[in-house]
Amino acid sequence: MSIGPVPYRRPVPPCRWELPPATAADDHGVVGLGADLEPGTLLAAYRSGLFPMNLRRDVLAWWSPNPRGILPLDAMHVSRSLRRAAHKFDVTVDEAFEDVMRGCADARRPHGWIDESFIAAYTRLHHLGWAHSVEAWHEGRLAGGVYGVRIARFFAGESMFHRVSDASKVALWAAVDLLRMDGVVLFDVQWTTPHLTSLGAVDLPRDEYLRRLASAVHEPEE
Repeated sequence: MSIGPVPYRRPVPPCRWELPPATAADDHGVVGLGADLEPGTLLAAYRSGLFPMNLRRDVLAWWSPNPRGILPLDAMHVSRSLRRAAHKFDVTVDEAFEDVMRGCADARRPHGWIDESFIAAYTRLHHLGWAHSVEAWHEGRLAGGVYGVRIARFFAGESMFHRVSDASKVALWAAVDLLRMDGVVLFDVQWTTPHLTSLGAVDLPRDEYLRRLASAVHEPEE
C-alpha cells in the first residue's frame, strides 16, 4: 500500500495570498491570521513550514512553532504490548478519511479545533489526492485513525484518535511504516506531547526543521 502515490494527485490552483515567512512567528508560534483553507493555500502553507489551526472560535491562525515536533520514521518506539495489540486490528488506507477527521474532531476531546470548515477543506484535499488517512478497525468498526497531508517526501500528521485502546497507535505505526517504504523522510507532528514523545517524537529547532522541509517537499524529477 502507498499513501498518496504521485499519479493520483491532482493539480490545484495556486495560493492567492502572500503568506508570511515561517520565521515571522511570535513567541506562541503564530505567524498570521486570516486567509482561507483552499487547497492551494493549504499546500503553499505546508511547503513553507506553516499549518492552520483556529486561534479561537472562527479566527483562523497560521502557526510555525519553535521548536517543531517531528517523528523520525526510523525511530518510532513500538512496545511489546503494542505489537501484541496490533493483531486485533485491521488496517486500511484512505477508506474512511472523513470519518477519521470526525473522530479527531469529537467535541468531548480537550482543546478541540477541528470544525466543519476544516473537515470540508481537508476532505476536499483528500479527494484531490493530497490528504490521507490510515484507519484501524476492530470487529468491523472504526476504532481509531490518523490523517495528514502528503507532499513529495513530506507528511504533515494532523491528528489522530481512538475509540479502542491502542487503535491510534496501531494506525500511526502503520502510517510510519508505509510512509518510510514510500520514500518519505520528514513526518511533522507540529508539537511534541508526552504521548508522542513516548512513541519517539523529538523537537527540532525551527531553522533545522525548515532546512529539512525544503529538501523533503522538493518534487523529484520523473
